Amino acid sequence: MSDLKNKVALVTGSSRGIGAEIAREFARHGAKVVVHGRDTAAMAKVLADIERMGGQAIQVAADITSLAEIERMRGEVEQWLGPIDILVANAGGSPARPAPLEQITEDDWRASIDGNLTATFLTIKSVLPGMKERGSGVVITMSSAAARRAHPGSPMGYAAAKAGVELLTKELAAQAGPYGIRANCIAPEIILTEVNQGSIPPATQEALVEAHPLRRLGTSEDVARAALFLACDDSAWITGVVVDVAGGAVLV
Repeated sequence: MSDLKNKVALVTGSSRGIGAEIAREFARHGAKVVVHGRDTAAMAKVLADIERMGGQAIQVAADITSLAEIERMRGEVEQWLGPIDILVANAGGSPARPAPLEQITEDDWRASIDGNLTATFLTIKSVLPGMKERGSGVVITMSSAAARRAHPGSPMGYAAAKAGVELLTKELAAQAGPYGIRANCIAPEIILTEVNQGSIPPATQEALVEAHPLRRLGTSEDVARAALFLACDDSAWITGVVVDVAGGAVLV
């Protein structure tokens, strides 16, 4: 697989879980990585992991629901590492538990949209002009299996936001392709991050395995390897697609 030597990669939400593993995987393949989050100690741990393997990285904290904060972060990245070549808009999550539509509060709905769709939009908005000026760039967004098929147990606001991320990515691919910019989306199913390992009981994990034709749950490494492929030149003629990293649980 092609490497990412000297490419500057911003991975939002990379202080833990999937984002942290993407940051480490990119660093293994030569990228200069920006570790982003809000938890300074967690970011420092990922940064130390990268430096131990001989990689180069910086850590930057920012609220990515604020364009002003994102612009500040981008300025710091450009000052310390250079222009951003690869954006992985990974930050997001579900701030509310699943509930019938009429029981979802307005605040929970807006938090789901802002933390996933709006944050992705604003991050791309900040980085895209520079990519256009340079005539190259890679954008990778993060969806979810929750956006790929309806389920009564899915958190509705989160699923709707992630479905919006998918369409946003396709629209971006169509608009930015003539400028040499590729945009693709990853849609993971249940991933055994540190949080999920501790919060999903072993018996439930075993039951969930049966819903996956490949008969295991996914790992952060599974998602990171998909991101690496989409970031490097091996996928140079792939844009506007959603890649289901789902062990066969999502077949569309």
